[in-house]
Amino acid sequence: MPNARLKLFCKGVLIMTITKDTVIGNILDEAPDTAPFFLEMGMHCLGCPASRGETVEQACRVHGVDADELVARINEFLDK
Repeated sequence: MPNARLKLFCKGVLIMTITKDTVIGNILDEAPDTAPFFLEMGMHCLGCPASRGETVEQACRVHGVDADELVARINEFLDK
């Protein structure tokens, strides 16, 4: 699923579009309930500046996770 994108909405208003290039800290600020997805892949220090400053793709590369799959899973979760 190349270029998987996740759009965050609040009350029908687009907040941001998440891609592999989105910084994890920005995702967590807007959708803190996505933290378990990052914890499951081994990112256990979500409060650390280094972790919060990584893009989804960078974190996935370090932890051996497919970034497109992660974005798709988060998208599915937020669509519920």
